[in-house]
Amino acid sequence: MTKVQYKHTEIAVKKKLGQNFLTDRNTIRKIVQSAEIQPGDHVVEIGPGFGALTSAILEVCASFTAVEKDRKLAAFIREEYPSVNLVESDILEVDFAKLAEEGPVKVMGNIPYSITSPILFKLLENRSHIISETLMMQHEVALRLAANPGTKEYGILAVQLQTFCDVRYLFKVGKKVFRPRPEVDSAVVRIIPKKTPLDDCETEFRRFVRLAFQQRRKTLQNNLKQHYDISQLSASELQRRAESFTITEFEMLFSRISPLQ
Repeated sequence: MTKVQYKHTEIAVKKKLGQNFLTDRNTIRKIVQSAEIQPGDHVVEIGPGFGALTSAILEVCASFTAVEKDRKLAAFIREEYPSVNLVESDILEVDFAKLAEEGPVKVMGNIPYSITSPILFKLLENRSHIISETLMMQHEVALRLAANPGTKEYGILAVQLQTFCDVRYLFKVGKKVFRPRPEVDSAVVRIIPKKTPLDDCETEFRRFVRLAFQQRRKTLQNNLKQHYDISQLSASELQRRAESFTITEFEMLFSRISPLQ
């Protein structure tokens, strides 16, 4: 069992919570600068851990909210940073409408590798309460999130997030700046929600994207024909694979199909 101690608190690292603690001041400074936070902003930090980002955020914002699931770490944050509004909870269970009662929030954090996708979709579903997200995650996931059409990384995650948000890969973070050291590198990504005509039919669009990619090597026709009326799509479109379509093309395809009854 790996243990990490900081000041008066020692914890047994829980892999399922993705507990790898950032230690490099330069990386911390770059993340905070990338978040473009200003005094008076409503900031939500996911998983503050031992407060590496927390202390840097407090240099800009006198008070903000942090969400921490680990009981010992929550107690540590309460004691070390009393001006922080600490919510002891799983981020997947947090009510973002309540967090944003005073206005839309800027989300920051080093998110657990094991639940990166659920967190990203939780934030996506709550984007009306969010101004921006500056998140550190597994490098491989960051590449998938910001991927371009025609690449092996481009898939469901990229299309679903990039349709509703502007996504930018910012910089890579090596594994040596964490305690304990993870097995893979990380990267910081910035996500900014945007308005789109698809906001009102998000659930059905996301289902369409999942079905389009359900078997990557198959054509769009083969993946969709059991689920949608695709008679309005051209022969050339139907013979392409999902990975070849841009975000704009996906939106246009969706507007010309209808679910089979």
